[in-house]
Amino acid sequence: MLLLLSASPASDSRVFELRTYVTNPGKLPDLLARFRDHTCALFERHGMENIGYWVPMDEADGAGNTLIYLLAHASRDAAKESWKNFAADPEWKEVRAASEASGKILAQTPESVFLHFADFSPALAPAAATGTRVFELRTYHTPPGKLSLLHNRFREHTVQLFSKHGMTHIGYWTPIDPEQGAEDTLIYLLAHASREAAAQSFAAFRADPDWISAKSASEKDGALTVQPGGVKSVFLKATDFSSRK
Repeated sequence: MLLLLSASPASDSRVFELRTYVTNPGKLPDLLARFRDHTCALFERHGMENIGYWVPMDEADGAGNTLIYLLAHASRDAAKESWKNFAADPEWKEVRAASEASGKILAQTPESVFLHFADFSPALAPAAATGTRVFELRTYHTPPGKLSLLHNRFREHTVQLFSKHGMTHIGYWTPIDPEQGAEDTLIYLLAHASREAAAQSFAAFRADPDWISAKSASEKDGALTVQPGGVKSVFLKATDFSSRK
């Protein structure tokens, strides 16, 4: 019998913001120092909740020059107000100038995607600082009209099967804005004890007769992810200043 997980509370109306920063060569340590020493605290000062901060583990995904982090806001309007106040904060202006005295840190404009919980997402658990886990950020893109079917499969089968095979759920989200995938994208974050544990968990999951049956039934009218390239997996490790490790 599969373990049933409670959905995220209906009262949790927060919006989440997934942000990706790419630095100029050699500048990631400067960016991390700025977040560690200043930025995270300034975010909290201006009403933003720090959920977690990670860097990719593999070179192909940006290891050495990329920071990925997740914030929570009370609403989109609250996010807009918080970012405005953060940008105008004299301390931030001073910190930014000092950190870039020897050159600009970011190579490009940060990517920001606003998200809300999928209705089948477990509630976001309190931050855990084990310091040993690896995280996996997974993004699925569906053919037109298939996102609801993918959600059904996660809601009725996949989430419970992930638990069965030792994966820890952080959260499941869909983008809010149409131009960022509101109608065809699912983004979720898992935690594993290690890369090896992740491989073992997914091998067991894919061989599970319940998964094979659910996948076959859900795809009788075609695949639920775009082929090829409809599924992206990025392994991450938490930064030393992330509360969620």
